[in-house]
Amino acid sequence: MALMSAHRLSTTSGCGVPADVPRLGYVRGRRSDAPGVWTLDIEMADDAPCDFAPGQFNMLTAFGVGEAAISISGAPGGERLIHTIRDVGPVSHALANLAPGDPIGVRGPFGVGWPMATPGSDVLIIAGGLGLAPLRPSIYDILARRDAFGAVTLLYGSRRPEDIVFHAEVEAWRREKKINIELTVDHAGVDWRGHVGVVTGLLPRVQLDPSRAIALLCGPEVMMRFVGAALTEQGLDATKIFVSMERNMKCAIGHCGHCQLGPTFICRDGPVFTYERMRPLMSVKEL
Repeated sequence: MALMSAHRLSTTSGCGVPADVPRLGYVRGRRSDAPGVWTLDIEMADDAPCDFAPGQFNMLTAFGVGEAAISISGAPGGERLIHTIRDVGPVSHALANLAPGDPIGVRGPFGVGWPMATPGSDVLIIAGGLGLAPLRPSIYDILARRDAFGAVTLLYGSRRPEDIVFHAEVEAWRREKKINIELTVDHAGVDWRGHVGVVTGLLPRVQLDPSRAIALLCGPEVMMRFVGAALTEQGLDATKIFVSMERNMKCAIGHCGHCQLGPTFICRDGPVFTYERMRPLMSVKEL
C-alpha cells in the first residue's frame, strides 16, 4: 500500500501571507470541552480563509502574556480557525480564558501534517487525552471522503469519563457508524459501562490487516511508544505508523532549539513523524 506524502512545512499562511508573519484575529466563540480544556473559534481580522493540513499547528499570542504552539483542531477548509487548549500554564491560561470579541495573534500554520492514505486503505486512529484534538481534522477529512477508505477505527483513552474531549461529538460519530469507536479510561465510577485500562488494551478488538493499514497516533509519549511497539509486533510496518510529537516549541521555524529532540527539531521537521524515525529517540530515557 502506497502513502501520499505527509504535508510539509508551510511557507505561507494559506492567505498569501508568510507563515511567520503575525496576523490579528478575534475570538468569536469559546466553549468547554472537558475540565480545564477550552476550544476557541477564531476569525481572522482580514476575513481571509486560512488553509491548513490536518496535524499542523499555529503559534497563538495572548497579548501582553506570550505565545504558544497550539494544534489546529477544526475541519480543513473552514472560514475560521479552531484551537483546543488545555489550561496548564500562564500563556495557555491566558489563551483559554479569552472571551468572545478579544483579540488574539496568529502565526502559521506550521509543521508537517498527517499523511493521506491511498484509496481503499484501512485507517487506525489512536488518541490519548488531548491527543484527540490534533487528530480531529484528519477525522473530519476522512468522514468527508469516507467511501475512499476501508475500515476506519478510533481508539481513544482518557483518565476519567469526564475527561473525554469532544464527548458529544465522539458519541455522534459512534451513532453514525462510519467509524468504529472504542473508548477506555484509566479510572471510572460504577456508572461507566465502557472499558477500563490503557489504550493498548483495546488493540485486540481491532481486526488489523498490516498490508493495507496505516496508524495515526497522538497522545502522551509513553502511550505512543507502547502502542507503536504493539502495532509493529502485529506486523504493521513502522513506516506506516505516524506519531505527533509534543515538545516545547517557541519559534516554530527551527531556530531557537527549544524543541530539539536528538538531531530533530519538532516544530520544523514535525510534529508528525514516522514511528520508524522516532522509535530510537523515544527509547532514550529523559531525552
